[in-house]
Amino acid sequence: MCGIGGVFDYGYQARPQVTPELLTRMSDAIVHRGPDDAGFYIAPTGLCGLTFRRLAIVDLSPAGHQPMSTPDGRYTLVFNGEIYNHLSIRAELEAKGYKYKSRSDTETILYAYQEWGEACLEKFHGMFAIAIWDENEQELFLARDRIGIKPIYYATPSGRFIFASEIKAMLQHPSLRARLNEQALPHYLSLMMPPAPDTMFKGIHKLEAGHCIRITADGEITKRQWWSLLNAGSPLDDISEAEAIEEIRRLLRQSIKDRMMSDVPFGVFLSGGIDSSLNVALMAELMDRPVQTFSVGFKQLEKYNEMKYARAIAERYGTDHHEVLIDARDAEGIVSSLAYHEDEPNGDPVCIPLYFVSKLARESGTIVVQVGEGSDEEFAGYPWLVRDINLYDRYWGPLSKITPKILRQAGAMAASPFVKNPLAREYMRRFAQGEELFWGGAMAFTEEHKRHLLLNYSASMSSHPFAKKWHREVLAKYPGTEYTRRMMYLEFQQRLPELLLMRVDKVSMATSIEARVPFLDHRVVEFGFRLPRRIKLGPNDVPKYILKKAAEGILPNEHIYRPKMGFAAPVSEWLRNELRTLTQDRLFTSELLKSHMNMEYVRQLFTEHSTGARNNGQILWSLLNLVLWEEQYLA
Repeated sequence: MCGIGGVFDYGYQARPQVTPELLTRMSDAIVHRGPDDAGFYIAPTGLCGLTFRRLAIVDLSPAGHQPMSTPDGRYTLVFNGEIYNHLSIRAELEAKGYKYKSRSDTETILYAYQEWGEACLEKFHGMFAIAIWDENEQELFLARDRIGIKPIYYATPSGRFIFASEIKAMLQHPSLRARLNEQALPHYLSLMMPPAPDTMFKGIHKLEAGHCIRITADGEITKRQWWSLLNAGSPLDDISEAEAIEEIRRLLRQSIKDRMMSDVPFGVFLSGGIDSSLNVALMAELMDRPVQTFSVGFKQLEKYNEMKYARAIAERYGTDHHEVLIDARDAEGIVSSLAYHEDEPNGDPVCIPLYFVSKLARESGTIVVQVGEGSDEEFAGYPWLVRDINLYDRYWGPLSKITPKILRQAGAMAASPFVKNPLAREYMRRFAQGEELFWGGAMAFTEEHKRHLLLNYSASMSSHPFAKKWHREVLAKYPGTEYTRRMMYLEFQQRLPELLLMRVDKVSMATSIEARVPFLDHRVVEFGFRLPRRIKLGPNDVPKYILKKAAEGILPNEHIYRPKMGFAAPVSEWLRNELRTLTQDRLFTSELLKSHMNMEYVRQLFTEHSTGARNNGQILWSLLNLVLWEEQYLA
């Protein structure tokens, strides 16, 4: 795992401004991503520079140093991530006559690009952000992995292209400064992260998952999608439960085995849920020494803790288990630094416990960990997801077809005074307006909230166009497909790559460890997408039914079928108590909020929550993180 960055001054051919000092500043800004080594490259013309920080994991020798060039000097590469099947690709390349100087997957990427060009991406199994300079053509090529596990950001100020693994590195360039992207603000409030390619920084973009981009010497920028979940294959409507179970087990075993590729110690984040427990159990099958496991819990608020379940799994599989307990004071001590590391405001409270368990792993000497992200999105593991599937199938879909819009609007108006739940009111509004039911699993502020909150609110601030676009894409490929499949596609377009995976990447890298996600091997993802609802949820609509059946015989049944808790943080309680003063001070002195929001409404939300009249914990947490981000980057 590493951090990369670079500059292509294509519009400054007479006076390129790429310097060692600039590249070093960019590298130093992301030293946490790679404390083991650093390097930079400047093309002979001076037009392009690449910079790099290394977290040494595969081939710890100097032979794995980056930037790395082909022997003829034509191609130079910086790369963040891991290619788990690099040895099989290496064998293919060696048979074609390529001579290796290292054992690294970096060298395989370099030669694969030299041999196959952009088509090499389809051969790679792994997570990656790649940048390759072509000296002969004076072109720069960037690519992001299929699922979006690794980030890459870019900007195009006049005459140049600037990119990096983290925005803070890009901001070292004098042509960029941190400014609020006002168009992205309403979508952060709704979706907790603006959809790609937008970021919260004006003029700075993120490359979408499964996309690549090429910049030529004359400044032509071409972006294309090289992988899509919609190309996973035909729905497996006729698959049997037994066949699905067998294939899930096979794919997960292979995925976990692949992600044990490492020359440094590795382990598992063990929450005690089915996903992390499967990681432990299947890893233990492949090891002749104890698995390293790491868990985090809360000191006072036991209802959020799954620690007893994590301990039971650790004991069952004889792991070398490590734990850390945190409280609100611990959280208060790191929220500002987290806002810095996250680059964009991330409204997900799980960033806090994730930071402390990542720090625990690093302090133990473990550099690589496997985590459970993606399972719930693939196998319909959330109760709210099942709720929305049933709502659509039983009521929303049929009634939308037969009820005129004017009647839906009149019914909503009549019912509005009697409906108090914000989500229920939002769904009622969407139905009345003929909008899509499901916009994504991360919803903080509803459109009604935003109308009260944002100054000069207009219809253009609605986040529905994103959801509408994504629903249309999946329906164009699979007309009339199940709502389950439509929801999974939306989760892989927004919430998973831009919120959950950026949470994992930024927070784990803040402590200089690498997090790997076996449930997000693209072969597992594609298989999950093709499964029908009857297989995923079973005959009685049980969340994650088929994964639980696949876990039988691997995990004890009492562990598989216990009530789901989920990995969470008690921010609602903290905001009423220990973090109340911090939140109040930050919210009501923020220039960003004063400039864009109705502060009386902010005060109302805060008072309702503080007094217990309403649980506004998530929306206040989203506002707090927005303000902390403002302090780190805009102030």
